[in-house]
Amino acid sequence: MASSTDPEEEDGMDEFLEKFKGKKYKDGFTEDNWEKEFDKIPIFMKKAPEDLDPVKHPEVACIQSMLYDEDQSPEELAKTYKNEGNEYFKEKNYKRAVVSYTEGLKRKCSDTELTVILYTNRAAAQFYLGNNRSALNDAIAARKLKPNHLKAIIRGALCHIELKDASSAVSWCDEGLRIEPKEKQLLELRAKTDKQKRVEERNRRKATLSDKKQRVQAEALLKAIQERKIKLFEPPELPSQSADDENDGKKDNSIVRTLFNGVNAESHVVHLDENGSLHWPVLFLYPEHEQMDFISAFHEDAQFIDHLSEMFGEQSPPWDTEKKYKTANLELYFEDEQMGDLFLVDPVCSLRQVLSHPRYVVKAGNPRIIILVRGSSFCKEFLSGKNLQEN
Repeated sequence: MASSTDPEEEDGMDEFLEKFKGKKYKDGFTEDNWEKEFDKIPIFMKKAPEDLDPVKHPEVACIQSMLYDEDQSPEELAKTYKNEGNEYFKEKNYKRAVVSYTEGLKRKCSDTELTVILYTNRAAAQFYLGNNRSALNDAIAARKLKPNHLKAIIRGALCHIELKDASSAVSWCDEGLRIEPKEKQLLELRAKTDKQKRVEERNRRKATLSDKKQRVQAEALLKAIQERKIKLFEPPELPSQSADDENDGKKDNSIVRTLFNGVNAESHVVHLDENGSLHWPVLFLYPEHEQMDFISAFHEDAQFIDHLSEMFGEQSPPWDTEKKYKTANLELYFEDEQMGDLFLVDPVCSLRQVLSHPRYVVKAGNPRIIILVRGSSFCKEFLSGKNLQEN
């Protein structure tokens, strides 16, 4: 008879095993699922789970706690994080690689070579993420510790290429070639960056000439506007902008800029033709229907009646359902927004005559004319309470 301390009798193992007799184990590995099941076991995993929640993946968390035991030396921990980052890098999981390399650098280990590798590897991961400035900073940090580290030099040259800084890329390549004159990748980068450098220099020369040409054109344009006594609305300048203009001796920069800030500034701005005449982008506003017409190049000597006859001649605009916008029925006004006065414009006036009026101010580079139907109920309501002035 077994004693009362017999472990098999005490823990009921026989009874437990008896239950499995005649029953097939349903959860075992099969020919179809064994690879999937093995991949759930941390030691056999091909890559770590994206979600490292310890509740969802307790086995992985357990192994991590052993790998990253804070009782280990900074060097051991930094090496572990480096190896982890390398695995993520191979999987092209560059974001996780950056995190691992960063954790390794946080250990501040005394192994300079290991620190250089962490910086260089993180630079590579950042580079593939498109974070070229961060990658360059890591390459620079690696070279501070090891100036002749070729991988860091190559990585820095690549970053400068992506950052469109060919001169610096050439400099980095030359420094690397002084260390290893036959380094194939550096020779190829050097040839590529030298070509890019020449292109950049040519583009800079073109940009300088273009800026100079634009400046001359802008000065001629401003002079023509001032000769005609045309006033431009000048928005308040920020203190820093005003200081910059004054320091550069470009007192009229803010005035010229107002010509290019209109709604259609990208493609239609006031310009001076070869005969010395101004062409303005003009807005005709129809407040009754909340509509407008845009004339991209209104010659300063053209009369308003010419444009109105063409616009409201044979056909009415689709929004004029009552067909009341006829050239003979229209009244034109401009507004002095500061004083709130309306000035009646004679349709046979030229644009230049209106713009040169002492009370007219061109806002945002676009002269604006209000058009109403004479005698209409809307016209009477719109004009009521307004201070009307003869042009």
